[in-house]
Amino acid sequence: MADELERLFGRLVEALADAGPGRLAIPFATAELYEHLVPYRSNRARLNVATHQDYEMTVLRLLAGERGYARLEPADVQEALQREAASSNPDTGLFRSFPDSQVLVNRIAAERFLKGERAYAPVQPPASADAVPPDEVRADDESGSTSAFALDESDARAPQCAYCGGTLPAGRKVNFCPHCGQPPSGELRCPACGSEVDVGWGYCVSCGRPTGFE
Repeated sequence: MADELERLFGRLVEALADAGPGRLAIPFATAELYEHLVPYRSNRARLNVATHQDYEMTVLRLLAGERGYARLEPADVQEALQREAASSNPDTGLFRSFPDSQVLVNRIAAERFLKGERAYAPVQPPASADAVPPDEVRADDESGSTSAFALDESDARAPQCAYCGGTLPAGRKVNFCPHCGQPPSGELRCPACGSEVDVGWGYCVSCGRPTGFE
């Protein structure tokens, strides 16, 4: 049975996959994870976390690299989160101090999840004296195989809306998405009255008008 970390990773993979082809291969800012991709308020039931602190602890574990689901850059930030997650009284929201750090999802684990495999965590190689330190692992080894975190430049796409996944115009300032009308950052708002709404709400609780986010 999946635990909270697996559920968080699964929701993240689903959100990235829904955002468009190649999105899983593109690094994203840490803040995008908890503000747009898998925010607590609209995902707490699916993640089955009892409190906001439980949610933060799960995010901390993911960003710390537990089970190899994600890599955080710069590496020293991930190391700091690893130490905090392992402490006896962790600051569960420490990751919020690094909103611009870049997160890269393990593509092998993501593909296993999307295929419905029961065990999608990447296999951790046994430690040995000849093992290469993590910070020295190359994206491509001599046999030509590619790291699970390697970024294929052909996967890069035009900027996309964090809410609907629509392609945003390149080379110009974008205040609102041309597809769903939402700003590229900030809280999700009702297009009629501007009140804050949750992802998935078909109607605004303030004015009752359709939101267009079903």
